[in-house]
Amino acid sequence: MKYTEIKDKNAAELATMLKEKKVLLFTLRQKLKTMQLTNPNEIRQVKKDIARISTAISVLKQG
Repeated sequence: MKYTEIKDKNAAELATMLKEKKVLLFTLRQKLKTMQLTNPNEIRQVKKDIARISTAISVLKQG
C-alpha cells in the first residue's frame, strides 16, 4: 500500500483501516510464535502500512 492510495480517504475510513492492520499484525505475530508464518517479511510490511495510515491520520488532524 502506498501513501498516495490512502491520503484521499476520510478519517473514519482511515481509523477502520488502522484497526484492521493492527489486528492483522497481532495475528501475524501469533503465527510467528507458533511457527505457522511462512513469510516473516509480512510483519515488516504491515508495520509500514500502520505507519503510513497513522501519518495520514495526523495530516488530517492538522488541517
